Amino acid sequence: MTDGTDTLTRPPARLRTLVAAGLLAAVPAMPAAALTTEERAKRGGEVISRLNNGQPQPTLERMREEFPFLAEATEAYALGDVWSRPGLDTRTRQLAAVAAFAAIGETAFMKIHAGYALNAGVSEDELKEIVYMVTVPAGFPRAITAARTLSDLFAERRPSEGETP
Repeated sequence: MTDGTDTLTRPPARLRTLVAAGLLAAVPAMPAAALTTEERAKRGGEVISRLNNGQPQPTLERMREEFPFLAEATEAYALGDVWSRPGLDTRTRQLAAVAAFAAIGETAFMKIHAGYALNAGVSEDELKEIVYMVTVPAGFPRAITAARTLSDLFAERRPSEGETP
């Protein structure tokens, strides 16, 4: 018997079991011929190529040099499995990523995905709206940091004086 404090912080075991069963039922079964890691990584590489206008992703390539397993796992799982899923278009996926990374304070990743969002046709004003939205769940300090990061990205992407766009 417990003193009751456990029930204030954790749902009862039966409820946890039902929720877990429901989640498992919602996950589609693996296809009979599951993709190999190499096939998943190839699919991830194709995602990067589309997002980054045919260019390699510098952060992933640097990681590949010293942390090849982490780079492969990122490419195969995050990009090949998750980013390749149907259900969201590229634009929506990038807006969600920018918001999530801004909210958790991961501005380096936010900047990468904001660049992909711009490549996918998202406007600077739409990205600014994402930052405004971040103030609600994550607070002003995170939003202000995200705003500075976006300002840097916008400045980097704008043509310098004398350059043609």
